Amino acid sequence: MNIILLGPPGAGKGTQAGFLVEERGMVQLSTGDMLREAKASRSEMGKRVAAIMDAGELVTDEIVIGLIREKLQTTKASGVIFDGFPRTLKQADALGELLTEMGQSLDKVIELRVDDVALVDRIVGRAEAAIAAGEKPRADDNAESFKTRLMEYYKQTSPLIGYYYAKGLYSRIDGMASMDEVKASLAERLDS
Repeated sequence: MNIILLGPPGAGKGTQAGFLVEERGMVQLSTGDMLREAKASRSEMGKRVAAIMDAGELVTDEIVIGLIREKLQTTKASGVIFDGFPRTLKQADALGELLTEMGQSLDKVIELRVDDVALVDRIVGRAEAAIAAGEKPRADDNAESFKTRLMEYYKQTSPLIGYYYAKGLYSRIDGMASMDEVKASLAERLDS
């Protein structure tokens, strides 16, 4: 089963993906992790990624799709969770074409629906908890940076909701529920 978890930063996608990896043997394909891994590998693709990232530029969709292709070719799992990709309609089309080419399909797209104000409070609280624990919070775990990230999500990624709804793949769950309730709702969607 190949799925996409949608939702703004801080919605809990990574946490829930971790449960699916642990309990269902799925593989989480995080574009951020794949780019860092490619950069560190020093392969031909890794050198291209490193040059782009070191210049402070965005990695092209073509490169990201190439990395996803490599992962799908080498992954032996009961399914894949796409995390951080696709972010745009163009990327969604490219992912669909890639999966079709590889004889695979996308099975479900599940949005973790959250309240924006509560989400900002959650992120600020995460930073405060890190400081209280003597740790350094993420640089972007502050209200202003987070609001900018949230706006980018709504501008670029939220159109995917209608895109996947039209394909009959979309459903949503309450991302503001407790972690266990979100986990149970996610399992219910995947098993239906």
